[in-house]
Amino acid sequence: MRKIYLATLMCAMPSLLMAQSAIDAYQLSQTDLKGTARFVSMGGAFGALGGDLSTLNQNPAGIGVYRSSEIGVTMDINIQGTKSNSLGFSLSEDQTKVYCPNIAYVGAYNLDSDVMPYFNWGISYGRIASFDRIYRGGMPTITSSMSNFIADFSNGYHPDDLGMTNSYNPYWESDADWLSILSYNSYMINPIGNTTEYQGLFQNGTAGDAMFSVRERGYVDEYSINFGGNFVNTVYWGIGIGITDLDYINQTFYDEQLTNARIPTTDGMSTTNGDAYFLLDNFKHIGGTGYNFKAGLIFKPINEFRLGFAVHTPTYYDLRHDYDAISDFSYSSGVEGYDYTEVAIFDSQLRTPWRLMASAATVLGGRAIISADYEYVAYNDMKVKDDYGYNLDDVEQDIDNYYKGQNNFRVGAEFRVTPKFSVRAGYNYQASNVKDEVKDGSEYVYTSGTDPSYTFDNKTQYITCGLGYRTGGFYIDAAYVHKNRESEFHAFSDFNGNQAPKATIKDNNNSIVMSIGYKF
Repeated sequence: MRKIYLATLMCAMPSLLMAQSAIDAYQLSQTDLKGTARFVSMGGAFGALGGDLSTLNQNPAGIGVYRSSEIGVTMDINIQGTKSNSLGFSLSEDQTKVYCPNIAYVGAYNLDSDVMPYFNWGISYGRIASFDRIYRGGMPTITSSMSNFIADFSNGYHPDDLGMTNSYNPYWESDADWLSILSYNSYMINPIGNTTEYQGLFQNGTAGDAMFSVRERGYVDEYSINFGGNFVNTVYWGIGIGITDLDYINQTFYDEQLTNARIPTTDGMSTTNGDAYFLLDNFKHIGGTGYNFKAGLIFKPINEFRLGFAVHTPTYYDLRHDYDAISDFSYSSGVEGYDYTEVAIFDSQLRTPWRLMASAATVLGGRAIISADYEYVAYNDMKVKDDYGYNLDDVEQDIDNYYKGQNNFRVGAEFRVTPKFSVRAGYNYQASNVKDEVKDGSEYVYTSGTDPSYTFDNKTQYITCGLGYRTGGFYIDAAYVHKNRESEFHAFSDFNGNQAPKATIKDNNNSIVMSIGYKF
């Protein structure tokens, strides 16, 4: 007989838990439009311009444009709004965050040389990604249950492997899935007779609804050291080393309320019809450090025209993963309780996508700038290893199945109204990197831990504008950034013709960015 209250020690059983997944790899590899107010107000289209502190994280050749030293700091007030929609049922969440996305210093040294007039170096702190997001929603009518999804992939496990007793030896190696064990001891899945096949709660005639809530927190901060210069004021070059600090937290709640469901009897040996409720609460924390390299060139054949090129190597991460989960359940047959896992800890290595940028800009009459960037991000080339350095082939195959290279476009403009006052505007578009067969549900999606849910981003757009004021060596810039992102939440993967509950997610975030600095 299964125990209703059972603590399963998973730390010694990595075979039961996929510590890393393609979904995690993508989530941790994303970047945002972050930086100085001037940089973001022009949509981040600075690949061929340089001369801004944010270029240390973008095209390091931008440091070669400097002819004087500079120090600056930026503050960002981010007002986030998220709305979910499923079958016409909508819910919204809002929060406000304040943080410092950029602090940097550039030193310029005059070499008094006609060949290489300046040699420059710089150091910066920059927030290149923010994971902060809250979204929740309801599915008023569901046609399948998470319990049936779990039962489907649990077939073949012996009940003795899932219903562990107090005499269970945590060092015993088992192929049983962590979520299968948790669900079996929560009576979400029940064996069909004396077999290794299982059935979920949902059956013909079952009706119900579901609710979900997702809270994401965290960041990727990058500390950069760059060196650069120029040759005969025509070719500007730069190289950079980035050291990254990553912290990501995800807490996901999912529950179902079902009527006329297939529920367990009080002895746990058979099933009957009745009402069912269960809640699955998952917590995931991933943290670690990494490093990357960047190199770039800016070519200025004439004063009015510039071309820029930059390449970013992948960021190589060493990561630690912490997982735990709780299942709370109640059935009208009288079976109720909860089951939980103790914290599971794993280490892994992640290689994020490499990036390639090409840019062009024109300077008109010394008063106007128009610039454009194209960026390719090789999301289908992410790599994942275990803590011993061995490739996780299954996860890398999932990466190849789910993702494709991403194309990003940025345009920006600046007009100097007076010698001291400027106005700016920009647009930034990030295309979806998810393959169509994943979006339409024909590709089975694997996740990590005991959380079968996942969210795919479709497209992201930024609309930006800003103002700048300069007097002497002092400057102050302000920017407004509107971010619109469209995503889709899936409670679990579609299986055997059964559609999982899902919801569309729309983010509308507004940021006020302020930068102050001094050139000397």
